[in-house]
Amino acid sequence: FLSAEADVGDAGERLSGLVARRAAGEPLQYVLGCWDFCGREFRLSRDTLIPRPETEGLAELALAALRRSPAGRPLALDVGTGSGAIAVTLAAEVPSACVVATDLSAGALRMVRANAALHGVADRVLPVRCDLLSALKCGERFAVVVSNPPYVAEGEWPLLPSVVRDHEPPGALLAGADGLSVLRPLVAGAAGLLSPAGELWCEIGAAQGVAAASLPCGFLRPLGVFPDLAGRDRYVGWVKER
Repeated sequence: FLSAEADVGDAGERLSGLVARRAAGEPLQYVLGCWDFCGREFRLSRDTLIPRPETEGLAELALAALRRSPAGRPLALDVGTGSGAIAVTLAAEVPSACVVATDLSAGALRMVRANAALHGVADRVLPVRCDLLSALKCGERFAVVVSNPPYVAEGEWPLLPSVVRDHEPPGALLAGADGLSVLRPLVAGAAGLLSPAGELWCEIGAAQGVAAASLPCGFLRPLGVFPDLAGRDRYVGWVKER
């Protein structure tokens, strides 16, 4: 009986702590430590961005590209993986696929490992700690490269809601003066990562469609800019010519 009372007391204290964090403005997703993405629950930490509904559309485009691959065991690359939501979704939805998930944050990669184990794909999701330039030099050839890169321009940062500025990792959001400082080298170097007919898919800001689609892309052919469910420019794709 005493033990039961102690357990109830501990639970009450934990609940009070969670309520206090939420009342202080911390996002609910971080308070809970998990959130839904593409029908699966993913563990989160302050080292990772909160998965957003718009990014589910990016995952769907990458999935379609992966399923188009003629490879018997297609290989995908998720650049700037964060919690691993996209990487784990690809591996879970395409059982023949293997996914390399890169991020510079050790804390984010801990979440990738946890989420890959949670969804039974730890043997097919490889977390790798590296920056973008290192990823571009990895030497592998992928059927699909996907990225939700930082795309917030420096001038837009003060305009973001305080719940984002105060709690989510700035390094996963900010991308130079025009918001394209990460996307630009990724697009320029992606041809060296892709197998013939391989596809690159990226998420962009709603005002970046024209600029993103016009980036120098080497041996890639632009596939166009595609809207999210709200009708805003949100995704841009390229394919490597055979």
